[in-house]
Amino acid sequence: MSATWYECKVKYRKTDESGVQKVATEPYLVDAISYTEAETRINEEMSAYISEEFKITNIKVANYAEIHPFENSDRWFKSKVSLIAYDEESGKERKSNMYLLVQANDVKEAFDNTNEMMKNTMGDYTIPAIAESPIMDIFPYFSGDEDDMEKIERFNAVKDSAPVEIEDTEVEEEPIATFNPAAPDPVPVLAGFDEEE
Repeated sequence: MSATWYECKVKYRKTDESGVQKVATEPYLVDAISYTEAETRINEEMSAYISEEFKITNIKVANYAEIHPFENSDRWFKSKVSLIAYDEESGKERKSNMYLLVQANDVKEAFDNTNEMMKNTMGDYTIPAIAESPIMDIFPYFSGDEDDMEKIERFNAVKDSAPVEIEDTEVEEEPIATFNPAAPDPVPVLAGFDEEE
């Protein structure tokens, strides 16, 4: 089962550059396998950054096909990529769109980074739109940090674990006690044994 990216909106009180506190609602991305896990993960991640109370106001599946962070970049851009396929029967070209979330410092750099990510694509493509995304940060399950080694070891242990086979041995059947509620004085009756007369 693969992880899905969830966009989580977090509402909290934030201090701006002038020292004034205001309420802000900001979107973040986490990868998870369910809404429940996404909620748990965003609560854990935000608890490390926000000391005051915060509220998760919305969680939805994000429509990004891929996410590409780049070093020395501080903003996220949503790139619309149109993959072009030729229909041999009709002779027409068909386009299918996908969205990439690319980290960059400006739109031109986002365009260059999108081309960099698409350079090994076998088919033709165009980039009809790039816009700055409101996403503040992303929290991948495995980020490549040293702290992830424990997560990876646990993940691999569960993945590689095989069911333990039990040898076939003959076991004497134990009598099973049952109750007969229709009897005048309900008493347990051992199945497989005749009652004494």
